[in-house]
Amino acid sequence: MKRIAAAALAVFAALMPAAAQEPELIFRKSTVWKMLTPDDKLATYTIEDPGVQGVACYYTVPERGGVKGMIGVAEEVSDVSLACRQVGPIVIKEKFEQGAVVFRQSRSLIFKKMQIVRGCDARNNVLVYLVYSDRLIEGSPKNSTSAVPIMPWGAGGATPRCGEFVTG
Repeated sequence: MKRIAAAALAVFAALMPAAAQEPELIFRKSTVWKMLTPDDKLATYTIEDPGVQGVACYYTVPERGGVKGMIGVAEEVSDVSLACRQVGPIVIKEKFEQGAVVFRQSRSLIFKKMQIVRGCDARNNVLVYLVYSDRLIEGSPKNSTSAVPIMPWGAGGATPRCGEFVTG
């Protein structure tokens, strides 16, 4: 009984978002026209890294239309593109592990999720972001990577070294 409860808790935790932040929709573009139901679309969103001030990530995901998409039960495909950029002075708020989850979103009713994770290339002082989707049973090799070199911003302040914030 304890194993079932632990497994249910693990599934619930995997479905919870990494941060309370919701992505902001930038725009949608129709890709497949459907006569009586919503079209298939590509949607571009932005999200700020909750652990690093001054970094925003932009990702584009396909959104299914049709009847299943209209009622919210369509399993979304794993194709996601990612571009992260420095948008202000970089402030790393806390220490983090390589592969720390920045954002997590469900891509199906139960089993599939998309994640954006962060790492650090300490030698080059670059934050590295990876987006991928996975399933409870099997993952997906489809992924996209973006790198944000930590650069001085404006007239003052020291540029942080990401390697000083990596644990493990």
